[in-house]
Amino acid sequence: MDHSIQDKVSVWLSGNYDEATKNAINSLQPDELADSFYRSLEFGTGGLRGIMGVGTNRMNKYTVGMATQGFANYLKKTYGNDPVSVVIGHDSRNNSRFFAETTAGVFAANGIQVYLFEALRPTPELSYAIRQLGCKAGVVCTASHNPKEYNGYKAYWNDGGQLVPPHDKNVIKEVEAITSVDEVNWSGGEANITLIGPDMDEAYINMVKSLSVYPEVIQAQHDLSIVYTPIHGTGITLVPEVLSRFGFTNVHIVEAQATPDGNFPTVGYPNPEESETMAMGLAMAKSLDADILLGTDPDADRVGIGVKNHKGEWVLMNGNQTAVLAFAYLIEARKAKGIAKPNDMVISTIVTTAMINEVAKQNGVACYNVLTGFKWIAELIKEKEANENYVIGGEESFGLMIGNEIRDKDAVSAVALLCEMAAYEKAKGKSLFDKMLELYMQYG
Repeated sequence: MDHSIQDKVSVWLSGNYDEATKNAINSLQPDELADSFYRSLEFGTGGLRGIMGVGTNRMNKYTVGMATQGFANYLKKTYGNDPVSVVIGHDSRNNSRFFAETTAGVFAANGIQVYLFEALRPTPELSYAIRQLGCKAGVVCTASHNPKEYNGYKAYWNDGGQLVPPHDKNVIKEVEAITSVDEVNWSGGEANITLIGPDMDEAYINMVKSLSVYPEVIQAQHDLSIVYTPIHGTGITLVPEVLSRFGFTNVHIVEAQATPDGNFPTVGYPNPEESETMAMGLAMAKSLDADILLGTDPDADRVGIGVKNHKGEWVLMNGNQTAVLAFAYLIEARKAKGIAKPNDMVISTIVTTAMINEVAKQNGVACYNVLTGFKWIAELIKEKEANENYVIGGEESFGLMIGNEIRDKDAVSAVALLCEMAAYEKAKGKSLFDKMLELYMQYG
């Protein structure tokens, strides 16, 4: 075995690591050992993401703890004597709660006030909570739509968006400076941890409800037949309640995928982009002759949507189509209702269909295109919010960010608004498939 790998293994076997970790290392086959230690799991501009297990190249207590110590050091250097607070959330993945509690413990041991969600919650609620509580940063433990072997650690700044320059590179430097678990403050700050839950849920749900443009249409079409699958993720905690608060009374949950489960037993890949992942939902939608199918990924920031075509077949919209539908609805509906503002703006990304630009242009709405990733949408909102009114942002990655109260993609509000749009079209005797074709004819 390479000497550098062997040296890392020796450090873990002789250092301040728990016995279970050492036993797990000793049980690894040579190739597994090499893969677990041949490098250190890299803290990138978005945080950590990797396979769970022991070793420097894995997501575990020690890699998470060292990353958190580096992040804590940067926060304390940045804010000096000012009080620092952070929000911690997590999804349904295996070990996500453990990683969230580990993260909370390290921040707290560094004298930082921690608001820890009492249980799993959608990632967008984490972004919302940072802004609501006036926190300096946040972390959510999730690997989004990756396979079950993975977990991750996403870092956020005080605006509720993921890290952007200069903070992203500066945090990386501080994380890389932590070279030993002995440099981590693991415990002693338990009094600095506050659990949050129902009150924040209620505030978030009310915020999402405020995004509705045509609540009166929902009242008239309350029995719109909706099928929803959370794909064993966090969406189950909020999506059904949000749909109920919007006024929808005919919502069907795919029960086999309703229980949060990090093993994702009914799918190989918990991504609503994949037809195989949405197969159970499609089958239920077909059997019920539903109006719309929606699915969210494990941390409920991505949304998949299914509709019937003119042959009566259920088809999944791609990310660009989903984005166009959502942008068009908010732009056109706000205009039709007379609540559009002269300074309204929308934001897309350079990998997303230019059709969005055309929809905005023909409706007199400013449309900006930024680099790939919602952190750049969040950054542009921050730049322009004093003079322009942000309405919606999104990209082809099945992500939408609606309204000004959050700064990351949000499948919870996306589900609600897409259902409202379906109700709006049904009131005119049409479906979202019909609307998509109309949009192609109208905007090219």
